[in-house]
Amino acid sequence: MITFLLRRFVTMCVTLLIISALVFAIIKLPPGDFLTNQIAELRAQGESASVAKAEFLIKQYGLDRPVWEQYLVWLGVMPGQNGFSGLLQGDWGWSFEYDRPVVEVVGDALWLTLLVNFAVVIFIHLVSIPIAIYSATRQYSIGDYIATFIGYIGLATPSFLLALILLYYVNRWFGVSIGGLYDAQYAGEPWTWPKIQSLMSHLIVPTIVIGLGGTAAMIRRMRANLLDELGKQYYVTAKAKGLTPRKALLKYPFRMSLNPFISDIGNLLPHLVSGSVLVSLVLSLPTVGPILLSALKSQDQFLAGFILMFVAVLTVIGMLVSDLLLAWLDPRIRMGGGR
Repeated sequence: MITFLLRRFVTMCVTLLIISALVFAIIKLPPGDFLTNQIAELRAQGESASVAKAEFLIKQYGLDRPVWEQYLVWLGVMPGQNGFSGLLQGDWGWSFEYDRPVVEVVGDALWLTLLVNFAVVIFIHLVSIPIAIYSATRQYSIGDYIATFIGYIGLATPSFLLALILLYYVNRWFGVSIGGLYDAQYAGEPWTWPKIQSLMSHLIVPTIVIGLGGTAAMIRRMRANLLDELGKQYYVTAKAKGLTPRKALLKYPFRMSLNPFISDIGNLLPHLVSGSVLVSLVLSLPTVGPILLSALKSQDQFLAGFILMFVAVLTVIGMLVSDLLLAWLDPRIRMGGGR
């Protein structure tokens, strides 16, 4: 296991290095950048003091160097100027659009994004697994047809439309303020128990909206996997040897049908971040999705680059977790490809 973890750690580092190069290259593809565009506008307006500040930032972060040197400075391999050390040394850079360090811009958005994603993952599994088991064990029953119909509705309903509908009715029926992850009175305030309660009440709508599509898809896939496993000989043999249908179901077919979903954990986390941008805009969620969209539009390279690397780190960590869970869940899977 130690050898496997060390090998995977090296692979993760190499993967993140390649992703960082691709991310930086894609961000630099459009001509110009935020500062050069801003300098052109300021010079047209005759604001010499602001132009001097922008030129100072260009020199500090090496934006006047060749692209490959800019990448090494951003990564932290090549030293920058005036104390800029790069990603590898914990310096995430400066957001030119917000005129603040990246760490201050993302701030609470990082852990709020993780909180929303964690709540969505829990919601998807708690709702879809029991429905899928019921639907598979009672094939062609009324409950199976209802679950299938709900699944199709969940897949077909646009998330932003569902968000608008839930916002209206949750506000009308329960009095929860529209948008955001807590009431406006708690914005900028330290975390207290009333603010946490406000967060939990506001978390219900985005969890349902973001998780509904994934829940519907998981119900359909898990139902199909379970039906395939229930028709295999080992399940029939287990029941013939005296195991109750419930125990035989949970001990064998259910565990085997979970394999595709465990292996998808690595893809699920970044998909929730990138796929919920529109929902975050509609619901005014303080997550990294809208910040990333704004940074890409304005070519704020350090802010956009950090968020994309954050998503990449989530991906490789999710892949490692899924591999470990698969080895624990399915005894047929062995680390390192043993005999």
